[in-house]
Amino acid sequence: MEQNVRNRILSLIHKEVVPAIGCTEPMAVALCTARAAELLGRKPEKIEAFLSANIIKNAMGVGIPGTGMIGLPIAIALGALIGKSEYGLEVIKDLIPEALENGKQYIDEKRISINLKECISEKLYVEVHCDDAVAIISGGHTNFVYEAKGDEIVFDKRNISSSCDDSDDKDIELDFRLVYDFATTAPLSEIEFIKKAGEYNMNAAREAIKGNYGHNLGKTIDRPLAQGIFGRSIFSKIIAKTASACDARMGGAMVPVMSNSGSGNQGICATNPVMVFAIENENTDEELVRALIISHLTAIYIKQNLGRLSALCGCVVAGIGSCCGITYLMGGDYVRICNAVKNMIANITGMICDGAKPSCSLKISSGVSTAILSALLSMEGKCVTSAEGIIDEDVDCSIRNLTSIGADAMCTIDDMVLNIMTHKGC
Repeated sequence: MEQNVRNRILSLIHKEVVPAIGCTEPMAVALCTARAAELLGRKPEKIEAFLSANIIKNAMGVGIPGTGMIGLPIAIALGALIGKSEYGLEVIKDLIPEALENGKQYIDEKRISINLKECISEKLYVEVHCDDAVAIISGGHTNFVYEAKGDEIVFDKRNISSSCDDSDDKDIELDFRLVYDFATTAPLSEIEFIKKAGEYNMNAAREAIKGNYGHNLGKTIDRPLAQGIFGRSIFSKIIAKTASACDARMGGAMVPVMSNSGSGNQGICATNPVMVFAIENENTDEELVRALIISHLTAIYIKQNLGRLSALCGCVVAGIGSCCGITYLMGGDYVRICNAVKNMIANITGMICDGAKPSCSLKISSGVSTAILSALLSMEGKCVTSAEGIIDEDVDCSIRNLTSIGADAMCTIDDMVLNIMTHKGC
């Protein structure tokens, strides 16, 4: 593989696999608020947030780290009061008890309004007005496209077409062969950084044991009743460590995770199953590194086709990634890994995203369970065929079939889900 191609893939991974504290949607709103407040240069008297439907959906029911509270108001308040845009998705990591109390007071004073941004096609859109200062994030959780204070526009990239970009700045377009070849042939020294994802996300699983976060799914799997069902198998350990990290993150633990494509849960799902399997299977350090790369890069590849936010649950995307990593650790070659991908797509395509929330750990567990089954089936020489459902003979076509369903066909489902979430009891 040419060095230029490797460098572009490495740049893409470094861009998409980054630390985040808390759910990335409310943190993106907090980040945008922090930048608008920085432009203002003082504590704002009033904050107005205009958000896409998918941002609202993914931020309604999730815990905000270190606060014991859920949802956007406290995220916005803390973004304005203590947020630093230079921290990216770790924007509120300087939170202290005094700041939390100030944030609660800010909410009580009714300084914050949250609105649906009408007539936009972008699913990831955050616009925040802090008095007369404005910041807009669009297309990516940290991608600022507009900043202004009063009549002075700092910059405006809202109408810049990607076709006008310098080709050197564009993300490399992946296919599955490129993903596999990079993961299996890149010099180890260039890709060892991915172990940091394992450190972050396994630490989040350990953090969950210290408290009661979300639905405690990870801890439940480790209890006697569950052990009587699952035993202390590799399977149960994978589910427990993955669910625990999600429990902590969705429950508001003040612990960073390594995200993937703007999602902490996707980062966890792409990481922890591979980490646990490699430990239990006694794979080498190099095998672990390459498995993590193929897992994360597969998820990035699928998200290139699917988009940042969609009606399709991220556990489908990251579950396919971890399935690839686990199949590789089992000794699978390119063909077996492709077959594992097809097995995954044949099973959990269509799982809806109904927002970020504590019960995401259940969906992640479903995705990881399917990943293990799909890997095992592939290693036994079994694969869902092109005569069955949406599976195509070509793995990239199968992935595009998956993403077209998630990005296009499920749009009506997305609207219905948001309507249900915002009109409960009616």
